[in-house]
Amino acid sequence: MTATPTTPTVTRAEYCVIACAEAWRDNGEVLASPMGLIPSFGARLAKRTFSPDLLLTDGEALLVGLDGTPEGWLPYRRHLTMVTGGRRHVMMGASQIDRFGNQNISCIGDWERPARQLLGVRGAPVNTLNNPVSYWIPKHSTRVFVERVDMVSGVGYDRAEAAGVTRFHHLPRVVSDLGVLDFGGPGHAMRLACVHPGVTVEEVRAATGFELAAAGEVPYTREPTADELRLIREVIDPKGLREREVRG
Repeated sequence: MTATPTTPTVTRAEYCVIACAEAWRDNGEVLASPMGLIPSFGARLAKRTFSPDLLLTDGEALLVGLDGTPEGWLPYRRHLTMVTGGRRHVMMGASQIDRFGNQNISCIGDWERPARQLLGVRGAPVNTLNNPVSYWIPKHSTRVFVERVDMVSGVGYDRAEAAGVTRFHHLPRVVSDLGVLDFGGPGHAMRLACVHPGVTVEEVRAATGFELAAAGEVPYTREPTADELRLIREVIDPKGLREREVRG
């Protein structure tokens, strides 16, 4: 009797890679700037499959191919030109993020006497006002998804609109270990777009520090194709580092 082939179980980390990759779908020839392990795997998967025109960088001075081979020079001044012209899509992290996408990576607590000093605002203001910015949150919790950030580093929809600087401002999505969120709620409020298989809507809402919008029945994150799963496991991350960042 011949055994029936079984489909390998997709892990939570692999759904996160897929969800991050989808952030760059249909972006065309833009510089993908993933900050973090899972986002970097997502960007590489997107370029290998449905977004072949993406530009990848070593993060320092070079444009690189799929195997990391240098393909061109990317000095700082050219990088800034791409940023200010909207030809870049960053996926950043966030120590805090609120319902309108204001992000904090600078400090926790009062600015004049913070309880914890973090990275500082870095390039977050320029990134969010000049090119698309998505976010990756490896641990979805009420400590990260807050009603009001302690300090604004990346600019959210409410502040961008109030300041009249919306021409290039765009926050496509927030990917967490529980699901994917966008800003399709009322007034560009954060909305639950999908949950990863094995996660419930109630679980996401309980881990969010503000009321989370949702449009009708919330779907699951899409399944990877057989080829995408092969690329993740055999080509992009054969050492399985993704499972260390997101445990299912």
